[in-house]
Order: sequence, then C-alpha cells, then structure tokens
Amino acid sequence: MAQRFKGSNLFLTALLCLVSQGYAVGLGDMLERASQLSDKLHSLSTSLTNDLDTHFPPMGKILMPRPSMCHTASLQTPHDKDQALRVPESELLSLARALLLSWNDPLLLLASEAPTLSHPQNGAIYSKTRELQDQSNSLSSGLDRLIHKIGSSSKSLSPLPFQGGDLGSDKNSRLINFYFLLSCFRRDSHKIDNFLKLLRCRAAKQDRC
Repeated sequence: MAQRFKGSNLFLTALLCLVSQGYAVGLGDMLERASQLSDKLHSLSTSLTNDLDTHFPPMGKILMPRPSMCHTASLQTPHDKDQALRVPESELLSLARALLLSWNDPLLLLASEAPTLSHPQNGAIYSKTRELQDQSNSLSSGLDRLIHKIGSSSKSLSPLPFQGGDLGSDKNSRLINFYFLLSCFRRDSHKIDNFLKLLRCRAAKQDRC
C-alpha cells in the first residue's frame, strides 16, 4: 500500500524542485498536482474503510453516531456542484484548506489508536493511517502555495476544533468510534477532492466543469 501511494510525495517534491530552480509553476499545474494528491487521499480513506468492514461488529453501524456529529459538520459547504460553481475560487480553496486542517488532530488520534484496535488487520490499518497523515501534510503544503498563488479569500476560514481525546474504553466502542471518525474523514476528503477538481476545471476555462 505504501508503494501505491508514495507517488503523491513525488508530485510535491517535483513542484518544490521547480520552484527552487526559479521556474514559474502555472496555476493549472499546481491544481493538477493538488487534485492528484486529494484523489489519493480519498482513495486511501476508502481503502481503510473497506479494511474495517471485514471484521466490524454486526451492530456497529447501527450504534455509530450520525454524520451530523462529525466535528466538521458545522462548516457550511456547497451542497452540490451547481452551488460550488457559484463560489469564488479563493473562497472554495479556503473551504478545502479549512476542512483539511481540521483533521490534523483527529488523524493523529487515529494513528495512535490503530495499533491496539481489536481487528486482525490492525497492523495494515496503522500503516494506512500514518499514510493518511503524510498525504494530508503534503496536500496542506500544496494548498498553502495555491492560496499564495490565487490570493486569500475575504471569507478566510479557520480549522474547526476537535474535542475528542480518546475512542473509549471497551474494544467495541473503540472500533466503532474509530470507524465513525474515519467515515467523517472519508466524507470530507471527498468534498476536498471535488472542490480541487472543480478549481482545476475552472482554471483550465473548460466550458463544462
């Protein structure tokens, strides 16, 4: 799995290399690299969800909190593509960045809890959660450069605080809460990916985005 996703770091490395050598990196190229990173981030979260599904308590999804309980649920985001198309580029980028940075602490919690999960694939799950952190950090750096390129939004948004300190005491609660956090991240990573792909399309001035 590490082999599958390590290419994302190469995109960021190539971008930084071009900048350090004085080459002007176009907005389209930067958005292309960011879109590829966000796509891999969402794919990895989907792969992790599939791993957890293999040995999940039968009642787990019934007992799991509702999506409205995700700590990022209060962040107002476009409901569909038509709404997103009406959002200025800088504001859409600010939304993507705020969503991503809101996951710094939760991803740290997932990585610290993964090795002790009551799941036969907890080693692989741990490796993938660490990979999620690496992917997220790489994309965060890319979004900072995009904001510098496009300009800050007049509605610049701050990351949302995460209050969760642990996943619970018994093994089923910990597994359910781990799954819940991951499902929230998977949803948000899909939004980030869609926002960046839309920005890439608009930067290319395509008629149909």
